[in-house]
Amino acid sequence: MKRIVFILLFIFVAESSFAEVYKWVDEKGVVHFTDDITQIPVKYRGKIEEIEVQEDKSEVRKESESLPKKKDDSYRDSLGRGEEYWKGRVEESKKQLEVLQERVERLRLRYNELTEKFNSSRSSAERATLRNEREQIKNQMDQCKIQVAEVKEILEKKIPQEADLYKAKAEWIRP
Repeated sequence: MKRIVFILLFIFVAESSFAEVYKWVDEKGVVHFTDDITQIPVKYRGKIEEIEVQEDKSEVRKESESLPKKKDDSYRDSLGRGEEYWKGRVEESKKQLEVLQERVERLRLRYNELTEKFNSSRSSAERATLRNEREQIKNQMDQCKIQVAEVKEILEKKIPQEADLYKAKAEWIRP
């Protein structure tokens, strides 16, 4: 019977020693810490302070690794602008590029129509009118192509250079 009580007492003390850290102060004022209550001299056991042990850091790390990572919205460039600003600039330029490219395509189709009419026309007056109209369309197309090139340069060179200059994150300007 004594053995069973001793074993149960040993298990109870052993289990609690793993869960607690004990703090005690000796007669010289030196603070001691231990996780084994038997290491505390008997005369100081009445003056111990139990401290709960924090989680094992490796367990915390494993739990945090399994959680989805949140975006770090706190980073700003050197002028205080965040990801929204830079992504907005890129999106705005992309939309502008798309609109200009569609306009170039419409103008090209119109130019081709006028060329067909010009080629099929027998009247020199009508041909002169078509030639002038076609020339205007060609000038508009050329202007749009210049604008397309400018917007492409903004997207490919100027925004990345500016982002680098103001220390914005590179992923903010990626397509």
